[in-house]
Order: sequence, then structure tokens, then C-alpha cells
Amino acid sequence: MIEELPIEISWNGGFSVSQKQKNISALHAKAADLGVSPILEISTKSPLEVGRRLSAFNLKIDVDGAKKSLESVYQSSKVFSGSGQHEFLMDIDPFKSKKEIRRLGRGAIIAFRFLGREFPTEPVNAFYDWLYIRAIAPHEVWIKRNLNFAAYSDIEFTPSRSVNCQGRAVAEFHALSMRGDAIDCARDFDKFRNLLLLAQRQG
Repeated sequence: MIEELPIEISWNGGFSVSQKQKNISALHAKAADLGVSPILEISTKSPLEVGRRLSAFNLKIDVDGAKKSLESVYQSSKVFSGSGQHEFLMDIDPFKSKKEIRRLGRGAIIAFRFLGREFPTEPVNAFYDWLYIRAIAPHEVWIKRNLNFAAYSDIEFTPSRSVNCQGRAVAEFHALSMRGDAIDCARDFDKFRNLLLLAQRQG
């Protein structure tokens, strides 16, 4: 479905926005040397407003007619073997929600539960990416008109520790939109998951 390009850069340590943006600039410059440009950073540290607005911490998703933070909905959907689901996290600040789940969650994540349905944990990124696509699908026309980028990055994603990548989710949406499948996949998790499994089998 999409291609991932691993790139190594000299890392500027620190948690400030300026340090993160130095790393984003270095990453994009290295990618440009490899022929991949322009790139849109998808995170709260993006130098472009559209990249910040597409962060999971700023995006909203419809839940029974109410707009909820995408990040909070994701954290509240996790079902742990020891502590179960912490659904109340859906209604709190997304940064606090992510912090609280680390404190409350006990045991392995055995499923995701959203809108009365249980979702599998494999592929590991399927549920998060599907939620993300579901959140931005209503804006497909605007996105197709305004997101003219060759690739997407997420400086907060660390391959050795992270599962979910906002840049990958946007790239998947872009690919699905080009195929005419974005809206159908946003409505049908199983269709999206099957496409993801097929893409992973094909490498």
C-alpha cells in the first residue's frame, strides 16, 4: 500500500519544539538527498500548520455524534488483560489520556473496543491507522486538493519503541484515496485490515 523509507540522522537531543524541528529539518534534508521531496511532518512539532492540525492530538473523530480527540479515543479503546478498558479517557485531554493509560493499564493489550465492537490487535497498527483514516475521511476532498507531498514524516515515531506512526497513517490514507477506497475503508475496518494484511504479505 505504501513504502517506508528508514533514514538515519545526527540526533539533536532535548524535548523543546526547536530541537524537534531541527531533527525534522535534518530528516527532510536527508530524504531530499535520496530524491524524496517535499515531505510534510505530521505531529504537534510540525513547522507547518497543516501538519500540526493533522496530529492525532489535534484531530477530532465523531463518536455517536460528538467530536472527541482522536488520541483520547485511541487510548480509551485499549482493553488490557489485567485492568480491562478505561473508557473514561475518551473525555479528557489527549496528552493527559496518553499519560494516564501508562499508569492505569495493567497486563497486555488483548483487544480494542470502540462503539460496542471489539477489534483485533493484529496487525499491530491496524486499529490506530483505521481510527486515523476514519477521522480524516470526511475531509478527503480538501486533503486531495491541498496535500501535494511526496511523503509524510512523524518525528515522534521511534521504530524500536513505537507502534503507531501518524505519518504512515496519512500516507495510507493518501494511497487509499488515490485508489478510490478511502471512504469505504473508513467505514469498514475489515476491508482496511485485509488490504493492510495483503500489503504486508507483499512486502
